[in-house]
Amino acid sequence: MNMNHTTGCACLPCKGFRSFHSTGFRSKCKHVDDNELKKKLEAYVDKDEKENGKLTIDGTMPDLEDVLENNKKWVVEKNKNDPDFFPRNARGQTPRYLYIGCSDARVDPGQLMGLNNAELFVHRNVGNVVSGTDLNFLTVLEYAVDTLKVPHIIVCGHYDCGAVRGSISRPDSGGLGLIENWLRNIRDVARLHKDELKAIKDKEELQRRLVELNVMEQCLNIFKSACVQRRRLRTYVQDQEHFALPRVHGLVFDPAVGILKKLPLNFKREIEEYREIYDLYKFPESSRQPNLASEKSQAKFREGRKPSDK
Repeated sequence: MNMNHTTGCACLPCKGFRSFHSTGFRSKCKHVDDNELKKKLEAYVDKDEKENGKLTIDGTMPDLEDVLENNKKWVVEKNKNDPDFFPRNARGQTPRYLYIGCSDARVDPGQLMGLNNAELFVHRNVGNVVSGTDLNFLTVLEYAVDTLKVPHIIVCGHYDCGAVRGSISRPDSGGLGLIENWLRNIRDVARLHKDELKAIKDKEELQRRLVELNVMEQCLNIFKSACVQRRRLRTYVQDQEHFALPRVHGLVFDPAVGILKKLPLNFKREIEEYREIYDLYKFPESSRQPNLASEKSQAKFREGRKPSDK
């Protein structure tokens, strides 16, 4: 169909009608108030969709009709298999884990960890970075620690991470744009472990190792935060707790395999080495907590265990 003939218009929206129809160019067309033209355009859309099917964008519907339809099917299926699912959701959340992961779309954290709904509080960003200047992340962390009182914090990275690859690449253009400011967090990790990484000649092995080191450093960044230090000290001096909480864990997985691997993090050594710089709270005074004042007790605290624990 000749659109210039149909609309009597030579403007770009009317020339490229399918683009005009799907992306909202209608409001930019000078014929927007022309009712006769609008009727012709709508008639063309109806005829075109009947002949060629609805317009899609990379396999998706322009106005999310497919998403809304899938949602309705999901609700029906959930109500059928688990009638208490939505009433249970309405009663609130009591997650046991704060998950800090990458924004990569290939794996759902809840499915990856085999957890039920409402058991996982999630924060995701490019490269699973724990940044002390990211108010979004800091808000999530403090809410999870102080309000939800999660006993576990997990930093989870994955091999074949685009952020890690981007941090070690040297594009001819001179950079990747705004994201370079964020990737600097991962480059700082590479700087801290420069000698180890420099000895790795295989590029794939290099990116996999940097993925692991990045997770380790982000775990240490968790320990530097005030809300985590405050709650760990508070729970340590409470008799009903056997551990200083929250406990921090570093995990990685390969999207091609899916198996989680727990990284061997020596938090006791790292915290001991840098505690004079990063500790924000004093250990309980011996007059108030005599059983917690000894060096042995403080070492146990940095390890996350009570003095009575073996």
